[in-house]
This record gives sequence, structure tokens and C-alpha cells, in this order.
Amino acid sequence: MTTPDARNSRWTYRYRPAPDARIRLVCLPHAGGSAPFFVPVAKALSPDVDVLAVQYPGRLERRCEPLIESLTELAARVVDELVPWTDRPLALFGHSLGSLLGFEVARLLTEKGHPPVRLFASGRRAPDIQRAEFDYRLDDQGLLRAMAELGGTDPRVLADEELMRMALPVIRADYRAVETYRYEAGPPLGCPVTVLTGRDDPKVSAEDAAAWRAHTSAAFEVITLPGGHFYLVDQHEKVTDLIADRLAAPTPTLH
Repeated sequence: MTTPDARNSRWTYRYRPAPDARIRLVCLPHAGGSAPFFVPVAKALSPDVDVLAVQYPGRLERRCEPLIESLTELAARVVDELVPWTDRPLALFGHSLGSLLGFEVARLLTEKGHPPVRLFASGRRAPDIQRAEFDYRLDDQGLLRAMAELGGTDPRVLADEELMRMALPVIRADYRAVETYRYEAGPPLGCPVTVLTGRDDPKVSAEDAAAWRAHTSAAFEVITLPGGHFYLVDQHEKVTDLIADRLAAPTPTLH
């Protein structure tokens, strides 16, 4: 296996490379999100954890690339990029759409013989609980209202017409990926799953979070923190401390 060098690729960014770290953490952004969202995580965890932030096509420096509107296709593409990084234990952290993606990535990595050592699923109900949530067919104003209600985006950004003209196609494509995803039953993950949720998240109830239990045969926990859907913006220190603590635990030998 050839490990990629320290330079960023189109798909993975290492904002604080930690080549001597014992473990890697792959971070998967939310709908409309991008790799820089996880810069604080990389700064907080380096040099003990080598953080790879995934950059989806169609945004920032990848803005000229076609958007991927299928979550399963996106998962397959991400896994292709991650396999060369599996020379050491690999954990996954996803927020919202990223949690759903992380679940499918974990499944595919396991199938390829590279099971992750832990999945952190943030701000997302269990994958088998499917209900209408983000209507990608809304007009632009409808999408803007939905984003405002969910929080996490500066109102000044939402009011910037030029910026939104570039951002809305990305958000719509990501919403479509979530809405058209269909869970397929399969073996539970063999790694521990840590679910994180905001106490006031309108999209994830306590029951929704607890339902992740059925998707792992290993240890499971739900951590509830103050805040809404984007609780981790205000609670980033608690979140990174929790990640560091869980990743400090002994990891299984890779095969």
C-alpha cells in the first residue's frame, strides 16, 4: 500500500499534518459544507491525531467539478480516496449529511477489509429512520428560509445574493443526496459508535439519536450537548476533547 504524501489532494485536506500520529480521523462535512469547517478540529487534535477533512466536488477550489447528487455514489468515491490512508487506524466523524455519509463509508471500508475503529455521528438521526426533511425541490427563497430556520449560517451570508447564487446549487444537490438516500439493511458496524446531538436540534430527537444503537455490535453512546443543529460551532472545545478522549483508547490491530 502506498500512502499519499503530506500534500492536499482534491478530496482530502490536512490542515495540520500529523505524520507521527497513531490514528487518523476523517471529517465529513454537512450539506453545503466544505473541508475548512474542520480546521478547528485539526488544530485541536494535532499532533496526536492526523485529521483529514474531506472536500466534496462542486465547492471552493472544486467548484468547476460536477456535483454528486447521490449519497451512495459519494460514499464510493470517498472510500476510493481513503483506502490509501488505511495504513494506520482510521476513525470517521460526520455532521448531519456527513454522518449519513460516514455510515455508508464505514460499511464500504469494512467490505474492503479496512474497518474504521470508530464512527462519530453528529447531528443526524439513525440511517434507517427516513422522513421528509430537506426538500431540494424548493425554490431559492424556500431553501433560504429552510437554512435560516436550521441555523448555523450567518444571516449576512444568507442575504448576500451573489454568494447565495453560487452556494444554492451546492446546497440543493446535497439536500437531494440526503432526500433520495434509501437505507439498505445489512450487518451492523463492528466499531464503536458515538452519537453527538444538540439538545435543541429540531431535526434529531432523543429517540432518533438512540436508534443508532441498532447499527453497531460494539460499544455505543449518545452525547447530548447544549445547542441546536449546529451545536458543535459553540461547543467545539467539548467536541474535540471528547474526540481526543475516545481516540486515545486502544485500537485493534489492523489486518
